[in-house]
Amino acid sequence: MKTISFVHHLASGMRLFFLLVLSGLMLTSCSKFGKVLKSNDYEYKLKMANTYYDKKDYRKTQVLFEELFPVFKGTAQHEDLYYRYAYTHYNLRDFATAENLYRGYLEIFANSPRAEEVEFMQSYCYYRQSPKPELEQSNTIKAIGMFQIFANTHPESPRKKEAEEIILKCQAKLEAKEFLSAQLYFNVGQYRAAALSYTTLINNYPDSPKGDEYKLMAIKAYYRYATMSIADKQEERFTKVITEVEDFQDRFPESKLLKEAERYLTLSKNYLKPQNNEQTTQADGK
Repeated sequence: MKTISFVHHLASGMRLFFLLVLSGLMLTSCSKFGKVLKSNDYEYKLKMANTYYDKKDYRKTQVLFEELFPVFKGTAQHEDLYYRYAYTHYNLRDFATAENLYRGYLEIFANSPRAEEVEFMQSYCYYRQSPKPELEQSNTIKAIGMFQIFANTHPESPRKKEAEEIILKCQAKLEAKEFLSAQLYFNVGQYRAAALSYTTLINNYPDSPKGDEYKLMAIKAYYRYATMSIADKQEERFTKVITEVEDFQDRFPESKLLKEAERYLTLSKNYLKPQNNEQTTQADGK
């Protein structure tokens, strides 16, 4: 029992020792940073800000750069400070502020060798602020526009390929948002709105690998809309379904979904047969 008690006390003592060492290091660190903050030597503060930056201690870097930013404005150190200040906010995931700083950098240092990189990063900040497809996509749209301009103005840039890849990702997100909107209309029984939304989706993204899926959903929506219509409107609306299926056949003749699409062609024609027979009988009886 004495041995167990001794081991327990030893372990507790070791934990206490390490906590005291850690606390001491933290106090030393905080004390050192406090001295840096209190210093009136701006060159020393800039040196320490860059040291913290290189160590990726961006919180301390941010505090110092915020103080030093107006101090070094117009000096030889201003460009490098501005550049690092923008990256500090980027690395702290404050993408809105980083974008604003990158934009400001380009306005002041338009001819800098870093200008292309900074232009890319400004665009990238919009991309990093792009939310899930369900949410509002203004930053996604902005990112597409910015990266398109970047690719056009820097055709030889090694970053052009990444810019184009990001554009495709953003376009896929916008496509997904439009699909979710169309699907919502379908799920709540707003079939005409769903059909129009799926059709718009196809027109907006003609090269989408999901084009046949969208077309089939438009056919389904038009078909359900026709079945729910009053008798006087059904002929017109089932005819619309037939037209859409024929368009599917022309656009996607090799699609795995073709047979399912053609099923709605048969169903629509079957709906129209009794009406056509009735009209023929009425015409013969006159």
